[in-house]
Amino acid sequence: MLRATALALACLVGSSAIAAESPTYGKQLEGFTYPHPLKHFALTSQGQALQMGYMDVPAQGKANGRSVVLMHGKNFCAATWETTIDALSKAGYRVIAPDQIGFCTSSKPEHYQYSFQQLADNTHALLQQLGIDKVTVLGHSTGGMLATRYALMYPQQVERLAMVNPIGLEDWKALGVPYRSVDQWYQRELKLDAEGVRNYERNTYYAGRWKPEYERWVQMLVGLNKGPGHEAVAWNSALIYDMIFTQPVVYEFKDLKMPTLLLIGDKDTTAIGSDIAPPEVKARLGKYAELGPQVAKLIPQGQLVTFAGMGHAPQIEEPEAFHKALINWLQQ
Repeated sequence: MLRATALALACLVGSSAIAAESPTYGKQLEGFTYPHPLKHFALTSQGQALQMGYMDVPAQGKANGRSVVLMHGKNFCAATWETTIDALSKAGYRVIAPDQIGFCTSSKPEHYQYSFQQLADNTHALLQQLGIDKVTVLGHSTGGMLATRYALMYPQQVERLAMVNPIGLEDWKALGVPYRSVDQWYQRELKLDAEGVRNYERNTYYAGRWKPEYERWVQMLVGLNKGPGHEAVAWNSALIYDMIFTQPVVYEFKDLKMPTLLLIGDKDTTAIGSDIAPPEVKARLGKYAELGPQVAKLIPQGQLVTFAGMGHAPQIEEPEAFHKALINWLQQ
């Protein structure tokens, strides 16, 4: 009896610890606190009434009259731009940080034809409602692919383009990465857990290092994926991965018209599908130390800033150095 009671108590304590470690969030990330007031933009897209969550943060102190739009990555949300929003706001910029459809605080449609053009169009509609004509676009990871597409679609609106470790600097399918169907992506996403996310981010995003403050972003992602919208979140994630894999932008960097900055952590190894690529293919993928200089040369007004020893998210790893480089370039 005592042994059974002790076992029950141990299970209770253990389950409480797990519950405390891994919160559960709603289908649109309800329950997770954003660093600034969250607003919602209602739109109709592909015959569906949808909404995009976003933050609209005014300049602190003396405003310079310029606006920056932030585009998050695949495993990120607008909230992960927290320190960048504050740095830009303090430097006099108005900052718009949306969550794209299918992500975080935005709608998870049952069916949606994802394309970077569609996401760019959605974002453009948001900016039109806010009355913003000219912007600087800053995209991270998958957001770098979206930022590229946005700048190509709306070159008259985009004054400057900056990208932080954008994926899509290479065409994985053309390099030999096998195709993974939407159904296969869906099964993979259904299995997402904290340990897997943490290990992946430690190795890829932070070059093998880990700081306690990174855990918040792991729990944000896991809490969304394990919540009541679990299947809808996983399905949309699968559709988005298919978009990323099948819609390369690398061939169009040469067509960018505006001053463009690449901010690259050179220890990044992110490459979609590398986990199922043959060894000889995987060995050639995700070499950001090489990809950064190569792509900077493709962009007519391209500049490169390299963060030595940093991984996929230098704005999170070394925010002070990152924001100094970014704002210096913006003020040129």
